[in-house]
Amino acid sequence: MKLSFHGAAEGVTGSCHMVECAGKRILIDCGLYQGGREMDEENAEPFGFDPAAIDMVLLTHAHLDHCGRLPLLVKRGFRGEIVTTAASRELARLVLLDSAHLQEEEARYRARKKARHGNHGNGEPLYTILDAMNSLEYFGRTAHYNQPVELAPGLRATFLDAGHILGSASIYLEETGADACSVLFSGDLGNAGRPLLRNPVTPATADVVVMETTYGDRSHKQLKPSVDELYDAIDDTFHRGGNVVIPTFALERAQELLYYLREGIESGRLPRTMQVFLDSPMAISATQIFEHHPECYGAGTAELFREGRDPFGLPGLHFTRDTADSIALNRIGGGAVIMAGSGMCTGGRVRHHLKHNLWRHDCAVVFVGYAARGTLARRIIDGAPLVRIFGEEMPVRASIHTINGFSAHADQAELLAWHKAIGGVKKTFLVHGDEEAMHVFAKHLHGGEVIIPQLHREFEL
Repeated sequence: MKLSFHGAAEGVTGSCHMVECAGKRILIDCGLYQGGREMDEENAEPFGFDPAAIDMVLLTHAHLDHCGRLPLLVKRGFRGEIVTTAASRELARLVLLDSAHLQEEEARYRARKKARHGNHGNGEPLYTILDAMNSLEYFGRTAHYNQPVELAPGLRATFLDAGHILGSASIYLEETGADACSVLFSGDLGNAGRPLLRNPVTPATADVVVMETTYGDRSHKQLKPSVDELYDAIDDTFHRGGNVVIPTFALERAQELLYYLREGIESGRLPRTMQVFLDSPMAISATQIFEHHPECYGAGTAELFREGRDPFGLPGLHFTRDTADSIALNRIGGGAVIMAGSGMCTGGRVRHHLKHNLWRHDCAVVFVGYAARGTLARRIIDGAPLVRIFGEEMPVRASIHTINGFSAHADQAELLAWHKAIGGVKKTFLVHGDEEAMHVFAKHLHGGEVIIPQLHREFEL
């Protein structure tokens, strides 16, 4: 068995790993590099392997940095099978079509800029909406949690609930013959004890573990204080007469925030008259998809559905699909919570809302998720006094809140506990994290060899 790394190696996005065994070449994920670079050279470069030679892709979940290069893979020759869970299949359709749409928009913008200024930037999208639709044709068998999928004689994969977003999975790949080897790919691991989804699952044993380290160097704030901080930020901003802008990841984060906003209203912590705008067509669709997949529910959500209650139902909730309705939100002077994508502010509608609210002392921007280096979100979080939005320098005067207790990723303690629960580990490969976080996390691991692989590095297992 051979294992090689073609993304998220010494970095936190672009997950893509290849296993060669039983006469098959299998990719685990094929994601975009993010950080304001969706169309830049890093994504357009060769994969490090021949896409036409890949037999199948096992998709851990539908976040863009795990599935976002699938249309490019097909465009460059992949004709195999993509296997994932039912929820991930539905969400991946949303994510890939949205990504293609944004790339086409960016390509048109660059073409206009080139025509005006004569610069020589790349005006071609990485892939088009048609390319994204073509890639959906290669989604084949549906994986069910804890039920092995036969990939080839003597080779099978089991998808285990990762508790990260709807449909997310860790993938346990095992040979069944003599001198068999087993590899566990963590995918992205979620937090335990959250209301929407179930806790991450680990197998009893694995020879090799490939695991994420997004928060391998730190602990999250506890959930209750994080929820209280969210309520306080909203309350303080409303008293000042401003709006609260929340850059929101469409998958899981938007739904979790709606869940806690509903609880805040029901408990009296937030005003019942509060107006909440979910300004993200993808998040709206993802919220509706959530209701179709009870196999993913955590105990709290399952109980609400059994009682016939909508866990995301707010009296003042507005779904904003149309562009005209989104633009109209910029005329609201105060008293609104505006949730819009993208979470890292690299695209989508949130940049328009930042343009109209970031310069106002009475407003607030609340970040509730990871912000990669180089993103607009990270620059604001790091305290930049000025940021560039749509080519215009914008002063940062709004109150900035970073509440990492809502993160959909496990923190250091949870990652260590997950790894410790696996017996017989001989090698652990650390991926999907900042390089500094990987080195910090590596010092805390015990048992077996720990490796931080470089891009395109191959290992014989």
